[in-house]
Amino acid sequence: MNYSWEQWLTNLDRVRFALQALDIALVLALSYVVLVVIGERRTLWMVRGLIFLMLAAAFSKFLGLTLLGFVLDKLVIGSAVAMAFILQAEFRRLLELLGQGRLWELLSPPRETMPQPDSVIDEIVDAVKELSQNRTGALLILEVDKPIDERDFSVPGVRLNAEVSKELIQTIFQTTTLLHDGAMLIRGSRILAAGVILPISERVASRQLGTRHRAAMGITERVDHCVCVVVSEETGSISLAEGGILDRPLTSSRLRSVLNTKFSKTGDREAVAPQLRTLGRRLSSQALAFLLRLFRPASSSPREKK
Repeated sequence: MNYSWEQWLTNLDRVRFALQALDIALVLALSYVVLVVIGERRTLWMVRGLIFLMLAAAFSKFLGLTLLGFVLDKLVIGSAVAMAFILQAEFRRLLELLGQGRLWELLSPPRETMPQPDSVIDEIVDAVKELSQNRTGALLILEVDKPIDERDFSVPGVRLNAEVSKELIQTIFQTTTLLHDGAMLIRGSRILAAGVILPISERVASRQLGTRHRAAMGITERVDHCVCVVVSEETGSISLAEGGILDRPLTSSRLRSVLNTKFSKTGDREAVAPQLRTLGRRLSSQALAFLLRLFRPASSSPREKK
């Protein structure tokens, strides 16, 4: 009876330890999923900062530093709220996949940025430069990672499916054409559509910004895998919208540099998801082996000599 009671206590201790290990593993898995969703090295520094604050708050409570722990707790909450605004596109993608039951896509291989041929970027920048000099308004949407769903547009526009050329871009945005008021959708080296009507941003913008700028902000707020190039009809200034934020004014050389960096495979957007997946596979295999050893039936104690 005593032996059975001791064995039961041993198994209970193993179960408690396994639950604690499972708790830690679930937290690590959640952190891993967040890092995979973000997948951009620059943004990971913010995540590391938040983790550091959380660890500092827990450590201060462990040491009995009540006031410091209180301050760090409030700082962690404020940082989490700020990151929710900064990473709203990533959180929206995570919530959409959760709602649609497509969690497996979080662990799928990352999409590489669509490389834009240098000649295509040259054609776009040359056209934008001349449109800016002539003060001809223009709005161009450039897809980055994947195709844009037409449901994100207010009106899909007129399909063209033509090669990108400076002359065609300039011709479409002339005020005498029927398609000059809308946006132009560019995918790779093709102009897919023109006259696309975009949703307007609801953010409070400067009075100097017209409908084109607010439309560029609106579509990039809703779709995180595109950028918009805007040419102001009033001033001829060039702007670039990404993530609902306008970078303005830009010179043509600056625009060329930004687009080359954006659409280059070796640009500043360095993916870290492959390394995280390799680490995740190693950790999962080691955790599985550990659990198998943990729940292996205990060897019977040596029999007492009669």
